[in-house]
Amino acid sequence: MDRAPGLSARLKLTLSYAGFLVLAGALLITVWVVLMRYFPHAPIVRATRYGIGGAFAPGRSPTQQAFGQAAVAVLAFLLVFGLVGGWLLAGRMLAPLARITDATRIAANGSLSHRIELEGSKDEFRELADAFDAMLARLEAHVAEQQRFAANASHELRTPLAITKTLLDVARNDPARGTGELIERLHTVNARAIDLTEALLLLSRADQRSFTREHVDLSLIVEEATETLLPLAEKHCVTIKTSGDITPTIGSHALLLQMTTNLVHNAIVHNLPEQGTVWVTTSVHPKSVVLTVENTGEKLTPQLVATLGEPFLRGPGRIRTEHAGVGLGLAIVKSITQAHDGTLSLTPRPAGGLCVTVQLPVAPPNTGR
Repeated sequence: MDRAPGLSARLKLTLSYAGFLVLAGALLITVWVVLMRYFPHAPIVRATRYGIGGAFAPGRSPTQQAFGQAAVAVLAFLLVFGLVGGWLLAGRMLAPLARITDATRIAANGSLSHRIELEGSKDEFRELADAFDAMLARLEAHVAEQQRFAANASHELRTPLAITKTLLDVARNDPARGTGELIERLHTVNARAIDLTEALLLLSRADQRSFTREHVDLSLIVEEATETLLPLAEKHCVTIKTSGDITPTIGSHALLLQMTTNLVHNAIVHNLPEQGTVWVTTSVHPKSVVLTVENTGEKLTPQLVATLGEPFLRGPGRIRTEHAGVGLGLAIVKSITQAHDGTLSLTPRPAGGLCVTVQLPVAPPNTGR
């Protein structure tokens, strides 16, 4: 936005300091004049004739004349002192603001790694600098994450297209080869590309928070998700155990259902070869509702668990399985959780498997019903 040019903050502070000093000096001199008028130090009074009729005007004593000259000198000194001292003090006070402005220009040019790191005790400028540093850190991490995501997404989308091209080239070079196998493999590759595209669109929708919020019960969503995935659990010989209370929250029913489905699906697929168990519980607290999904399985290290929420990153043994997915399951869960102002935590179970906890804000009492 275009703004009209004006005085700088430093010049305004300088004029304020100088004006305050001159005003204080003028008030002091005024009081001094009043005192000297009613309590003169030298009672000598001179009279001069002026005007018609011979009227006399009172003169001034030598003390009062000397005082007037001194008063003018004092006011001039205060003005100069106020301007010089105010300029120096304003520059010292506004030095942190200059550093913040320089950091802002550096960030505007694309360098997000610069930090102000303003030293000294806590005050308004240092709070602003710390907040700006924290914003730069979050922005830098977000940009780096988006760059990694774009690179990984490009790689993942290019893979099915390259496979499709290879299959078509083989079929064109060998016309006598049967088309049944080719059609089946093309169908598999195409289905994977569709799943990946839909996952990317869902992830983008959650990141942009472009959804309608409504009152939902997370426990009912858990029931819906577990009933849908029950045949998959039976196929993998996994038992699903659900428990919990009514957990009211506010958000998108479709996105929260996708989040819960992803968690339960991962817990089923990445489980023990047989006789595995999945525990899905919901609980309500004064300010939050909690969804917990635990499963049995192989032991996981904390270092590995810390990376499972990253897009396109999979745990060991998850790449060449039937239900390997596209590597966006937990990334979508994380994005949906953040879009609903919640938190996601992944913890390895000591006995093996994973414990995933989603914490969302509790819904206020719905007085409209």
